[in-house]
Amino acid sequence: MFYSISLYASLAIFGIGLIYKISTWFRYKPFPQAGSIPISTRVFEAIKGILSVLLTKKGLILIKVFVLDVLFQRFLLKEGFLRWFSHTCIYGGFMLLLLMHALDELITSALFPGYYSTSNPFMFLRNLFGAMVILGLILSLYRRVFFKGSRPRTTFSDYYAIVILATIIISGSLLEATKMISYSRYKEMVEEYSVAEEEKEFKSLEAFWVKEFGVVSPYLKGPFDKKTLKEGKELHDMSCARCHSHPHWAFMSYSISKVLRPIALFLDRINMHTLLLYLHFITCFLGLALIPFSKFFHIFATPINILVNTLRSQEESNYANLATRQIIELDACTHCGNCTIWCPVSVAFEVIPNLDILPSERLISLKKLSSGKKLSKKRLMLIQEGIYTCTDCHRCTEVCPIGIDLEALWSNMRESMAQLGYQRPEAFARGAIKVDFTKSFMPAEKKLLQESTFSVCFGCQSCTNVCPIVANYKNPKKVFDLMPHEIMHALALGCIEVALSSKMIWDCATCYICQEQCPQGVCITDILYELRNISLKYLKEKK
Repeated sequence: MFYSISLYASLAIFGIGLIYKISTWFRYKPFPQAGSIPISTRVFEAIKGILSVLLTKKGLILIKVFVLDVLFQRFLLKEGFLRWFSHTCIYGGFMLLLLMHALDELITSALFPGYYSTSNPFMFLRNLFGAMVILGLILSLYRRVFFKGSRPRTTFSDYYAIVILATIIISGSLLEATKMISYSRYKEMVEEYSVAEEEKEFKSLEAFWVKEFGVVSPYLKGPFDKKTLKEGKELHDMSCARCHSHPHWAFMSYSISKVLRPIALFLDRINMHTLLLYLHFITCFLGLALIPFSKFFHIFATPINILVNTLRSQEESNYANLATRQIIELDACTHCGNCTIWCPVSVAFEVIPNLDILPSERLISLKKLSSGKKLSKKRLMLIQEGIYTCTDCHRCTEVCPIGIDLEALWSNMRESMAQLGYQRPEAFARGAIKVDFTKSFMPAEKKLLQESTFSVCFGCQSCTNVCPIVANYKNPKKVFDLMPHEIMHALALGCIEVALSSKMIWDCATCYICQEQCPQGVCITDILYELRNISLKYLKEKK
């Protein structure tokens, strides 16, 4: 009764949470223009888009993508085998346990009429899936601790996911192990299912279970004679064999039960298996109920995002579907940290402790902005610093394993910030800002460049000629005001306010091509980025 009530209550909370989360896909506004689109229009356009795919040959493409990218996680395999294997173990093991074991009354029993949780192959598979999750968690922790490089911060959601998964698997294994050696559980089973009638038969069956199944009896100890064991086996075959496979098939729990045998009678006296039963059920149902509100929600949002991105086209997308898709992308993010690892400016976090500098953390702020939640002035200033530190190099979008268009999200974030009055601090009017150049750079032990690096520039224009940003415009002089070599020349003359007035410092993609091609070894990219930091510093002081 407790199990059924808890299960249906958890499913009800899960369903309500799922409806709420899906509703945010149509209510949240990732860019200012989305505010003028009615929710009904966004829902209608989404349904129309889904039908236009399912009723055409494009549906076959979705089936292929679902098998390769959703079930077999092909997109992660491209990132590396270890990462793919650990994620597959966690995702596959968790989903299979959820469907086969947690929802066994609804799914497994309906598919397999003779289902018993203590029979094979279900007992073996339950342990196998649990072992997969544990192995995946260990590999994930190993990667996070020992792999070098910038990593996203470990959030409460990360800890929650790890604790919930570990508690479910460990409590489940301990529960099964204590039930294997519990004499009281054995007696309950005998009273309910046994066909034995005489005291001698009961003892023969008990001897067989002590010898073969590991039950710890306070009355019978081995060794037992062959005749007694034979009689016990016959009774077992008639009473229990149909629903009880040998416990060694539950390899993880059976191994634990061997370790616990010396204290089995004590555990039985304190009714440990009942305590573990409540702990396991509560944790399972809590985890199930809170899936829509935790990091686990990406197990639904990520596959949807992958399928949507397979057929999406920026040219074909209208604002209604674009807004919906971008909110789905925010929920689909797995917080893997790829964008942060490859971000060329993430190292700035070591000097400027602002989490919004890191792409993986900036997504959290974008979700808050999209929800319409009112943020404090201090919080908005941190977001402004983070979003305008971004160089628009597109690396984050290129390396996202699930195909989130992060570059588009950053663009929308800037629009939202500008609407709130937090614009890009570009093109300061010449003479409007006076900066002591020697005090603007980082402390000597941390700075990346020296004043002398630009003083040797002789204006060969190699940096300007190889710059891909400059090459993107027919009249770059009109767009940027100053070219890279002109910025270096202005700095050499001590005219920092002139250099700061150029839009070039904000459009630099930090590709380092100019720096690599400079015959004088001028740290051009580093200088442009430092000029950006000076502008942001000035803006913060002004605010």
